[in-house]
Amino acid sequence: MIRRISDKLFGGINLTWPKVIIGAVIAGVITAVIAIIPQFRYTSFIGITVTFEVWILFGIIIIMNSKSNLDSALKCFVFFLISQPLVYLIQVPFSLMGWQLFTYYRYWFVWTLLCFPMGFVGYWMKKDKWWGYLILLPMIVLTAISYATYFSDFLFYMPRFILLSVFCAGAMILYPVAIFKNKIIKAVGAAVGSVAVIAITVLCLLNPPVYSTEIMSNGEEQKLDASYTVSLADNSYGDVKIVYMENLGDYMLHADFKKAGDTELTVVSSEGDKTEYNVHIERNTYEVTKK
Repeated sequence: MIRRISDKLFGGINLTWPKVIIGAVIAGVITAVIAIIPQFRYTSFIGITVTFEVWILFGIIIIMNSKSNLDSALKCFVFFLISQPLVYLIQVPFSLMGWQLFTYYRYWFVWTLLCFPMGFVGYWMKKDKWWGYLILLPMIVLTAISYATYFSDFLFYMPRFILLSVFCAGAMILYPVAIFKNKIIKAVGAAVGSVAVIAITVLCLLNPPVYSTEIMSNGEEQKLDASYTVSLADNSYGDVKIVYMENLGDYMLHADFKKAGDTELTVVSSEGDKTEYNVHIERNTYEVTKK
């Protein structure tokens, strides 16, 4: 069953121009909807809006179902030329930036231009030669970068981002297995992908993600100095401490957050006065509210 699906996706589709255009529109609409809906922001679905891994899959499917180098190059280029600006166009009415949102498209437009030569060269993977894996390797590397990012996010958000992490890890291992017919290329490609997945996983586990930031300053609402003590209700969320910032000449409450979620912060003065706060933690942002 899996083999039949793989054979169909990577060489068994009659990829006509209408299918390419319809696929581009569908991909653009789905990506825009995911970007618009806030509930998708910290989930595996958000990957398609910011990183390459899912788009790499689309590109490989187009390449493997094209009829020539030029056919592959043109279809890859047109697919991304339609889908990428459509992502931003649909978001315009829902964004405070309005049409300025298209300033972010410049980055993706460069990659869209590169799709033509990448599609042209990528078609040679169908020759089933050992150098075909070298053509595939940059796409494996880009997917590996995504895996490192999202597996680290998974450790911070557990169990969020697990689907995207599994997708990236599986793609690194299975692309050569699905694309090539030569058993040696399949085995070597799967082995290289497996080693890369293991290495990245170990590195992420040995260096777990930490979000370091100053979450509170000395002021009228909350006094802070070296005599104050601070703590989180659940230490698994991270560590907090009072630090003196030389550049500011004042005290700040520094936090090293280790995972996302909600906990409580307690600030105690030298006189024993206690103030409590609710703390909501995300990967790169936080919210502190007085109880």
